[in-house]
Amino acid sequence: MQKRNTIQRQLVISAVRSLSNHPTAEEVYNRIVLDYPDISKGTVYRNLNSLVDSGLLHRVSVPSSADRYDHMLTKHYHVQCVKCHRFMNVDDLDYFQDLDDKIAQMTGYRMENHNIVFQGVCPECQIEELEAKKREVEQAKAEGRKPDKISKKL
Repeated sequence: MQKRNTIQRQLVISAVRSLSNHPTAEEVYNRIVLDYPDISKGTVYRNLNSLVDSGLLHRVSVPSSADRYDHMLTKHYHVQCVKCHRFMNVDDLDYFQDLDDKIAQMTGYRMENHNIVFQGVCPECQIEELEAKKREVEQAKAEGRKPDKISKKL
């Protein structure tokens, strides 16, 4: 049985596409409710699940975080900043089908895909960290004390 293409489904797809940050269900709801204040969270959540089940959206499970939704249906990877939680596609990196094939061979499973989210510190947060460390050093100098060692991660 094919799902009807209701206005709610269209609103959800449109919101996911317009929020190019791989939005959470809450972010999708918050976007839609701006223009359609009578829509319920339940309607948004049900439609997200339905769109995932029908293959029109992808759900990206993120450890220790809310699931995110992606309108890009080709297989690809993601990266998330551990500081600001920015989430984006990793472009120009081929999907490693060999990994699916090897896991299938080892386990006997039929692989549908794999979901890898790389985690790190984005360039903007790296700059903020460096500026914070510089301020810390300047403050220590102004107070006449020896600055703490600068982290190797910076």
